Amino acid sequence: MILRPSAALAKAVSAGSGALVLAGSGVVKPFSPAVLARLAKAVRAWGLGPAGGFTMLATRYPDRIGIVDELGEITYGEIHRRSNVLARALAARGVGEGDGVAVMCRNHRGFVEATVAIAKLGADALYLNTAFAGPQLVDVLAREKPRVVIHDEEFSGLLADAPIEQRIIAWTDSDPAALPAETLDALATGSDADAGDLASPSRHGRIIILTSGTTGTPKGAPRNEAGIDSAISLLSRMPLREGWRTHIAAPLFHTWGFAHLMLAMLLGSTMVLRRRFDPADALAVTEGCDSLVVIPVMLQRMLAVDADVDLTRLKVVASSGSALPGDLALEWMDRFGDNLYNIYGSTEVAYASIATPEDLRAAPTSAGRPPWGTVVRILDPSGHEVPQGAPGRIFVGNSLLFEGYTGGGGKEVVDGLMSSGDVGRFGADGRLYVEGRDDEMIVSGGENVFPQEVEDCLARHPAVVEVACVGVDDDEFGKRLRAFVVVRGEVGEDELRGWVKDHLARFKVPREIVVLPELPRNATGKVLKRELVNWDTAGESKA
Repeated sequence: MILRPSAALAKAVSAGSGALVLAGSGVVKPFSPAVLARLAKAVRAWGLGPAGGFTMLATRYPDRIGIVDELGEITYGEIHRRSNVLARALAARGVGEGDGVAVMCRNHRGFVEATVAIAKLGADALYLNTAFAGPQLVDVLAREKPRVVIHDEEFSGLLADAPIEQRIIAWTDSDPAALPAETLDALATGSDADAGDLASPSRHGRIIILTSGTTGTPKGAPRNEAGIDSAISLLSRMPLREGWRTHIAAPLFHTWGFAHLMLAMLLGSTMVLRRRFDPADALAVTEGCDSLVVIPVMLQRMLAVDADVDLTRLKVVASSGSALPGDLALEWMDRFGDNLYNIYGSTEVAYASIATPEDLRAAPTSAGRPPWGTVVRILDPSGHEVPQGAPGRIFVGNSLLFEGYTGGGGKEVVDGLMSSGDVGRFGADGRLYVEGRDDEMIVSGGENVFPQEVEDCLARHPAVVEVACVGVDDDEFGKRLRAFVVVRGEVGEDELRGWVKDHLARFKVPREIVVLPELPRNATGKVLKRELVNWDTAGESKA
């Protein structure tokens, strides 16, 4: 007789392991009965999203430094009080439950205060990419129709033609009195600063993160409150701890940076924020931090800095947003220690797998293994699981899948698992290997070629700093690869082609290799391949 665990038992075991993860991170700890009662009240009223998270932080650690930015330090108690006042100011401007408020801010306290205030009203927060062009902003805002737009002063020109009902300036670079709109700071220090907490809304606001827009117009990918599962998922394979000081260099407006804003609520972290990424400054700031949150291109640029820094305090470097090219993982760990964790996922599926330093030492290009509460399957075009080691489409199941795009449509779902949009395989070592976007694969002379494999190969050449490959039309082969590289020193096209020929099959060798001063990227570090497709061998756009 075979005994199979019941669904209830499986759920109980899962909950127990999740509790162990939280305990190991220092989240579960003794509090006085009075504090516990206030925490329970906050959860009942506000849930576990930004409103509830920061209310609980103000209860647990009112005097702990919550944010350090270019304006200085601010405590969690101050963030809570200021966001209460700001929420009332937004309500006075007609923002209520279910309304949308757009946020276009760099990494600073205003982003956080706006996020919390919006959530306290039960409104939806729409995060705009700070690298968007004017036409993209017009399209997105016309589609989403937010009631208020909160933005940094520097984006006023880009937003000039956008359909904006009301606006609030979050970060000022000039005299606030000369601005055409009220400032967030003025509203957050209003006359009702001592009015106390707001009444909780009947609904919890949604978080709407936009896709990167690397292949077209950015789409809104909303999520309801993810709950504690999202934190347990990350913490199960990434040893972040309560009370750490963390430098969030990744943009807060995108999935990865925002995830660590949410983790900070649970862990009571002190968040160190800078509005712009400068590699030398980032290294200096990180000297006093326990963890660092980045996108891969930031690692590349920090490694290029010739600076004497002491990062011995740094225990976790959390990287996500795009693949780690070549041997970047090994280069980072050889210089700064085995502290790098690479997270693979997407805006739509959140986190699919996490590669630990041990994974990256053994297989630098692997995506690691699925974290707690996550299922990953490799499926063929018919939706059937492929044999071990065979490539196929990556499908993910967890509690964090998005709800479908705000403009309609969504990702393919098979048996409750959602497509990540990538192709990959599970190796014999049990690790996930991502081979590239399913829409980037080209067929050249009857052979399937994924640009990422060729990019990894070129990235290992000592003269190559950055690389991107795209498929271009070819009369003889149908499609072929063209590589765009950023190099150091003198290196010829023939040498680079020979390098690929020595390491990969001949049909994977790019016909042309174009040297550029830099690759076009968006604010989250992803290469804009849709632009490169239209560039010729002289590095000029044909569009």
